[in-house]
Amino acid sequence: MKIGILGGTFNPIHLGHLILAEEVREQKCLDRILFVPTYLPPHKENSNVAPAQDRLAMIKLAIRDNAHFSVSDIEISRKGRSYTIDTLVELVRKFPSRELSFITGSDLLNYLDEWKDLQEVIKLVRFIVATRPGYPLEKIPSYIDTVAIRAVDISAFEIRERIRQGKSFRYLVPEAVRAYIEKKGIYR
Repeated sequence: MKIGILGGTFNPIHLGHLILAEEVREQKCLDRILFVPTYLPPHKENSNVAPAQDRLAMIKLAIRDNAHFSVSDIEISRKGRSYTIDTLVELVRKFPSRELSFITGSDLLNYLDEWKDLQEVIKLVRFIVATRPGYPLEKIPSYIDTVAIRAVDISAFEIRERIRQGKSFRYLVPEAVRAYIEKKGIYR
């Protein structure tokens, strides 16, 4: 079984995340996409991050109709700052006979050299980097497999700003996620 791991803050999960996951799954013939929300992102200021349990609940709502998608609370249960290497070591133990790929957007290529234990990460998983608007794929290291996906220019930051300003964010997130955010008053 081939599993693609899609980690992130998912603050909130939006249609761009879902399209990325589905297109990578199909193009790279993956059996499953495992969404792994961070508890505390290591490189972000956390004052604008919704509580981990809310982000986890929104992911569950967003993926509930896709049999190829699942979510892991591995980083949320661990608490503290989340580093990819720590999560991958645990996932390799949990899925020893599976082929694991780590999916990320091309925007993160500029920061790979800042990752904790990058050389160990490379040994554990295959990297799949997807194109993102404004972040062309250039100077790609040999250990990275690339995939071109449709341009979906949606950002979680934009969604949070729209919510704070009282603007509509309908059709940027799945309807169940929009209803959850509005009911709980998240990002206001």
